[in-house]
This record gives sequence, structure tokens and C-alpha cells, in this order.
Amino acid sequence: MVSALEVHTEVDVKRLTVVVATAAMVAAPLATPAQAEPPAAGPAAQTEYVVLYREGAAAADAQKAIEAAGGSVIKVNTQIGLATVSTANPDFAGALQGSAAVEGVARNQTIGSAPDDAKASAAAKKAVERAAKTDAVEKEGRGGKPFKWGRNVKDEPLADLQWDMKQIHADQAHRFEQGDKRVLVGILDTGVDGSHPDIAPNFDRRLSRNFTVDLPADANGAVIDGKCEEDPDGSCTDPNDVDEDGHGTHVASSIAAPINKLGISGVAPKVTIVNLRAGQDSGYFFLQPTVDALTYAGDIGVDVVNMSYYIDPWLFNCADNPADSPEEQAQQRLYVAATQRAIDYAHARGVTLVSAAGNEAIDYTKTNVDGSSPDYATFPGQASRSRTVPAACVSLPSEAEHVISVSATGVSKRKAYYSSYGNGYVDVASPGGDVYDTTGNTRDITKATLSAYPKALAVANGEIDENGDPTVPYVVKDCKGSVCAYYQYLQGTSMASPRAAGVAALIVSRYGKHDRAHDGLTMDPDKVEAILKGTATRTACPNPPAYTYTRHLPDGTTATATHTCEGTADDNGFYGRGIVDALRAVGH
Repeated sequence: MVSALEVHTEVDVKRLTVVVATAAMVAAPLATPAQAEPPAAGPAAQTEYVVLYREGAAAADAQKAIEAAGGSVIKVNTQIGLATVSTANPDFAGALQGSAAVEGVARNQTIGSAPDDAKASAAAKKAVERAAKTDAVEKEGRGGKPFKWGRNVKDEPLADLQWDMKQIHADQAHRFEQGDKRVLVGILDTGVDGSHPDIAPNFDRRLSRNFTVDLPADANGAVIDGKCEEDPDGSCTDPNDVDEDGHGTHVASSIAAPINKLGISGVAPKVTIVNLRAGQDSGYFFLQPTVDALTYAGDIGVDVVNMSYYIDPWLFNCADNPADSPEEQAQQRLYVAATQRAIDYAHARGVTLVSAAGNEAIDYTKTNVDGSSPDYATFPGQASRSRTVPAACVSLPSEAEHVISVSATGVSKRKAYYSSYGNGYVDVASPGGDVYDTTGNTRDITKATLSAYPKALAVANGEIDENGDPTVPYVVKDCKGSVCAYYQYLQGTSMASPRAAGVAALIVSRYGKHDRAHDGLTMDPDKVEAILKGTATRTACPNPPAYTYTRHLPDGTTATATHTCEGTADDNGFYGRGIVDALRAVGH
């Protein structure tokens, strides 16, 4: 997931994953929200909080309590009662304690500006990402005869590079079901490049929304997204068809790249993509935007959402971990409660929720040591530290109720070396890539997954030359006439999750009923989940169940790690109920 965004061929580095409309906008329905607006500039002492209203409390009463404590509502999600508040009162949280209208309050961020070295830091981050990419890819032969009753994934020029489609039999499933345009799939991610030639035919710009704004730096002055004026669009507020990170675009095309004689095909090549941008350019995902995106998905009739991220700043949210301060404990409790409310809201309105299981290579059902959290400073001086986290601590959204958690497989169908796991945690598995799942355990970029890449990012990162040709092996170009498109290799559970979400979209397309409220198709998400799990290919634990991964790294060193699979052939910690199967899911 993006708890560390997948950096091309290595385990995520950072990511993968506040809050809601001005007071005048409180009554506005989220079904048609405006694009996210950056908060008005305030004095340096201003601090942001997230406030969760008590269930059943009147919004007006909660807002009165906020104002009495010295706060001003920036934005509010009335569907679940979550507000982002700005205040200069250093005891704002204490002032709200005891309020009958408020369930929780937690610091969100200190409002500040980017340091002067923001550009240099951002450039250093990109250099690290480029260094993590591998160096060799060759296009295999093209071909494949289409079936006489319909176009097949084999029609696509880069189909032979899509081993992932073959693993889940999506190429065969397209003979019977390619998806229905009335099925809406929400991409809750860093954005979607709606102009990409292999996404545009299925992209719904009218319904797409951007729920966040670029954030220059955190409370300590550490660079987050960098200076807004240095963005391609020169601002902190991006349009609803832009992705300045690339992660969301990769996810979107994995699900629904059309069969159009260009590049690749997605798992469900005829469904409709809706951009629900909740992630920062840097890959951080904050609470309010993710909650807003989820409730909006429920309001407009989205059928499936993909969530390849975790909500920052905590990889694991603990109710009462002694390693955390009382303020941090309160923050984590609020995050769990608010996220579950939003998940429940979307699920009750017909949204099937699919999430990446994580790239930490750990068993989520055991006690672990987390050294990455908090990965974002919510107040000056705060920094990540090592803390022991028991299994009761939860990662969001993957461990929320009603969420389908997806682990990643490599080309041999083994669990990917980076994929997190756990018996009772993982629901299903899906191809996410494993560049070391090769003969000799040496790195092979083509064993990652190939999906769309925004041209603007390829240009900005120097990955294509003046003629538009790739200068690096992890970027692939394909053209149809004068129209050219770019694709990149990535691996991670962030890549596994959308392929499972694509199968879910095929299920809704095949078995869904008319949605009278939104004039599309709809299907009970519990039934979608039951079919997804019931048709997955049962995959047993390795024998012996303690599997040792060996990787021969580019620097000449060798890395080993042993992961233990628990459970039965029908349900286990590596594969859940099995590897998703598109062909069986649509009834063949």
C-alpha cells in the first residue's frame, strides 16, 4: 500500500497515505463538493486540529463548542461529523474535554511555510527514487489472435508484458466480461492523469474530485510536497484530472485501461474511473481527505474503491500504547473511530472497499516493532521512533471492518518478499510484482507490474529524451499513430490491490442490478466480497510453511528473510482465500 509508496522495483519508501469546508459551507452536501481549497493564511501560532463529533450530536452544538474553545472550522464532513479546525488556543483540546457534542480531538498540523531548501530536498528524494529503479527491460514479442466474438487483451501491444493479467486469467475473462461503463470505480489515491491516452476513454472528469491540497512542509519544517510554485501547475490546488506523483495513475490503469490497440489493458477495461484524490504529491494520506473521499464515493454511487495507502502519520493506530503520549493516544483513537464511520457510510451505500495489505514484510496478526511512526510531525519536535505494537493496534484502512485486504504475489505465485501478511488479516492475494521472483533470485524489472505513467512526470524526472523516447529501462513507450503513451514498472501491494478491485468491478458488471438512485449498476458489497473470495484460486502455504526469501541485491550483497505462513489451503496468512481469478468470478 502506500505506507511507503512503491518505488518502482523496491519495497515502498514512503509511501503509500485535514479537514473539511469553511463554516459557510457546512450545510453544503458532499455529493457535489467544490475542489479542495487551501486554508487561509493565519498567524504562525495557528494550529490545526481534527474534531470528531459525538454520534447523534447536533452539528450546530459541536460547532458552538469549537468556537467557545477558540477554534474556527475550516472544513467539515457532516455525513460522519469530522471537522478540521484552526485555532491559536494552545489548550484547545483541553477546552473541548467534557463537551457532550464532541467525541475526540487531535492535533492535525501546525500551519507554516516550506523551508528555503525545499526544492533541494525534493530533488534529493527523486534521486533516491531513481536509484531504487533497476536497469534492464526488453519488450517480448507481440501478438495474439483475437476471439471472433470480441476483442481480447491480446489485442493490446504490450499484452505480453502483462504476466499479472495471465495469472488471474483476466485475459481469458475478457471473452465473457470486460466491464460495464455504468460501474464506477473510485481511485482513492494521489490523483489520476485523466489525459493519459490509455485512461482518458474511461475517465469521468465530471464526477472526479480533489479532496486535498499540496502541503509544503510539516510542523518541523521537513519537506512534504515542496514549494507549490514549483509544481507543474504552479499552485497548491491541483485540478481533478492531475497526478503529480504517478501512483494513482498506475493504479487506475491497472483497473481500467481500455482495450484500444494502445499499450496495456486493465482488468476491467470498460468500467468508469473516478478520481477521488486524497493523497499528497509526496504520497502522504491525511485523515480528513480520505474520509471526505469515502463519503463522497457513497453519495455518488461508486461501486468499488481502491485504497492503496495507509492513513498518516501512524502505520499502526493503538488505543493505549504506553510508548505514546496521551495526546498521541487520543489522536490514534480518533483516527480509528472516524475512519470506521466513513467506511461504514460507504459500505452501507453499496461501495465495495479494497485495500493494499502493506509492504512492511511483517505478520499483522503478531506483535511487531514499528520504527516509522509518526512519519509526519503533527507538532514541533515530534519524530518517528521505535515502539512495540501489539496485534490489537490497527493499520487503516486495511484493518477496518468491511475492507478487503489484499496481499501481493510474484510471477511464480509466491507471496512477494515485501508483502505483509497474517492469518485472519489477508482476505485474498493478487499479483503485485516481485522483481526477485526469478531464476537465481536476481533482480528482473519485468517481474514488476506495468501500468500507465504520466508523461509530465517522465519529462520532469528526465526519464524520456527530447524525442520522447525512454532513457531508463523501467519506463516503456507505446504509440498508435501519432498518439504515444508511457508506462512504468512498479511493484507493491499497491499494485496487487487494484487488480483485485478490477475483478470486483467485473463482478458488479456481471451480476449487478440497476441503481435507481444513480442510474448505474449496484450490488451488495458483501455479495461482491463473497464472490471474490469464493472464486479465488485456493493456494496453500509453502511446504515447509516457514519460507526463506533470498535476494541478490544490485550492490553485490545478499538479503534473506523468513516469513511463516499459518492456516489451511482454504484460508491462510499468505493468500487468504486464494489468488483472485477474473475468469471464475464472471462465471466461467
